[in-house]
Amino acid sequence: MNAAHANKVDQRNEELRRISNSLLSKDKRTHDLIVWLGDLNYRIQDVSNRPARSLIQNHLQSVLVSKDQLLQEAERGEIFKGYYEGTLGFKPTYKYNVGSSNYDTSHKVRVPAWTDRILYKIQDTKNIQTTLYSYDSIDQVNGSDHKPVKADLCLKWINS
Repeated sequence: MNAAHANKVDQRNEELRRISNSLLSKDKRTHDLIVWLGDLNYRIQDVSNRPARSLIQNHLQSVLVSKDQLLQEAERGEIFKGYYEGTLGFKPTYKYNVGSSNYDTSHKVRVPAWTDRILYKIQDTKNIQTTLYSYDSIDQVNGSDHKPVKADLCLKWINS
């Protein structure tokens, strides 16, 4: 997905729908589990850089969750219908100076955002039980301007 700026949420939604349709409509089999993971490029809406960074620096990033575009669009029913995601209890995963855990200091000075996500959908809820034990970013990885995200998801097949 390449819609880079915060005002491109409609374009992000359309790209997501296009990718989903092209992948899932070709395969006529049922899918017990669907997982989306990676840089989905959704941003924090209507919060400027300094207030966002101040909240994060004071470990108050939870205040920003209500401004997350992906969560807003999912709540509106525009994307990820029936998908689950863990709580965004970690710091935004984008945009860092490469090689550090410092947010962007380039001339662009991007507002931090949770662009990197893991979402899942269970189609067969009668035969599959899920437990999400953890959902977090890995702050120690510094090779990119993103921090990777990990989820510990346990799937249990129930014999009917």
